[in-house]
Amino acid sequence: MIEKTGRILVVEDDLDIRSILTQLLVFEGYDVEEAADGAEALALLRRDAPPALILLDLMMPVMDGWQLRAELQRDPALASIPVVIVSADVRVEQEASRLRVAGLLKKPLQIEPLLELVHRICGAPAS
Repeated sequence: MIEKTGRILVVEDDLDIRSILTQLLVFEGYDVEEAADGAEALALLRRDAPPALILLDLMMPVMDGWQLRAELQRDPALASIPVVIVSADVRVEQEASRLRVAGLLKKPLQIEPLLELVHRICGAPAS
């Protein structure tokens, strides 16, 4: 069981989107780590304690979100980390059950649904 630590991993190749997500979540009181692609995220996940949540873009270079999600599902140490897909990819809704994710947020993101989902999964951030 993953503890509700309030630490979130944002996996997004678009620097502007990644920065905005990180700033928003830090402002809300969460500890945030960032990765620009799936390979970078996987390295962080295998090195550090698991986060309470992964916000995952699907369309990225090096290792995309589809590949990262498959790796997470294959690794017993990482499989139980809740993942929320954040994507404009039209295939997501059709593939959501196969991805076995905790949530799906479509780009362009809306702040309130994002924060509601993060609060539901992670709990209130530490003050």
